Amino acid sequence: MNNRTPRVFIAGDACHTHTAKAGQGMNVSMQDTFNLGWKLISVLEGRSPASLLHTYNAERHVIAENLIEMDTRWSRAIGAAQDSDDPQAAMKGLAEVQRQFVTNSEFTAGFATHYTPGLLTGDDTHLNLATGFPPGRRFHSAEVIRLGDAKRVHLGHVHRADGRWRLYAFADMVDPRSPGSRFSALMAFLASEESPVRRFTPGGADPDAIFDVHGIIQQSHLEIDWTEIHDFLRPHKGPLGLQDYQKVHAPVLGTDQDIFDLRGIDRGAGALVVVRPDQYVSLVLPLDGFEELNQFFSSFMLEPT
Repeated sequence: MNNRTPRVFIAGDACHTHTAKAGQGMNVSMQDTFNLGWKLISVLEGRSPASLLHTYNAERHVIAENLIEMDTRWSRAIGAAQDSDDPQAAMKGLAEVQRQFVTNSEFTAGFATHYTPGLLTGDDTHLNLATGFPPGRRFHSAEVIRLGDAKRVHLGHVHRADGRWRLYAFADMVDPRSPGSRFSALMAFLASEESPVRRFTPGGADPDAIFDVHGIIQQSHLEIDWTEIHDFLRPHKGPLGLQDYQKVHAPVLGTDQDIFDLRGIDRGAGALVVVRPDQYVSLVLPLDGFEELNQFFSSFMLEPT
């Protein structure tokens, strides 16, 4: 890797022009700039060293190549179906168009990107804890019930384009109010001075200014009161010090929409899912994977001075 700090970045049509037949111009261009934007913010605000910017090309160059290859196949299929005067050949061409449409459906939907393990993306070591959240893929949302007001919301919709990291803690089977709960122990660690949340959040800033942590318990929202959850998930913030009641959620029980089932969460052990500011999964960790969590963020974040 070149150690010189990147100073010029290209994105969108400037680096991957293609036909308009699959609607990828906006999809991929926005992903380029989202990928670059949060990294620029992190460097400019002193959260990360300038070397973080090297990951933009490392991650997005291969996506541009994949897009051009996909567009080449797509264009050939459409051209072959349109250019033939032979009805049988035309039907064969249309069948190929259909096949390409199905094959490229993830690209069309904006879900084809899969970042490989690197500085910002872990491997699949702990994927068995949350099989529906593979590292390097877009965070796959599902509905939950917000514990503070019993409102049904999409978990992914709490993730805004604000440059913050998201930590989604899916509780283990032990009651989160119990001293033996791994979920509760994780919250205690995140609230401590040894956690990346404390280490990399500037003094005087809101407690969730850099890391937005959400907890998902297994019990019904009717069984546990929001005030019984660990204080870390009920922070006071903003100029008036108002309490945030939107960080704890429960599954939609009694249906086929239980997020623990939909996303393959290990109900016995629980899981911690770390999501990048651009909504791609970085890591799946055990709830007690404190050292791994610290090592991950220490590799590219700077403590505030």
